[in-house]
Amino acid sequence: MKKVTAIGGIFFKCKDPEQVNDWYKTHLGVETSPYGAKFDWKEVDSDKKGYTLWSLFKESTQYFEPSEKDFMINYHVENIEVLVEELKKEGVTILDEIATYEYGKFVHIMDPEGNKIELFEPAGE
Repeated sequence: MKKVTAIGGIFFKCKDPEQVNDWYKTHLGVETSPYGAKFDWKEVDSDKKGYTLWSLFKESTQYFEPSEKDFMINYHVENIEVLVEELKKEGVTILDEIATYEYGKFVHIMDPEGNKIELFEPAGE
């Protein structure tokens, strides 16, 4: 079974997300919003579209917990329900239940170094 299909997002903490967003917009031309920036792409030899989200979080966010790291990676996956069952059998720490939204499904896991990982199955995949 194919597991990770793309990096869906890179999230990191900073003291002042608005200021950092403005800096990236001014100095690097990154078109930011309060949610960060979206980098669209197409799979090679396919019409299938996707995106990678770059997003800043306040330094005080609890969203990355229980990880003590200042970043979190979001990975696009296929068949999230089947994948979570496989991960459970393999002894991987699953932090929450699969959450479903109109744009896709999410679940969070921990790697052996204590990094929280967000798995995301975009809607329509």
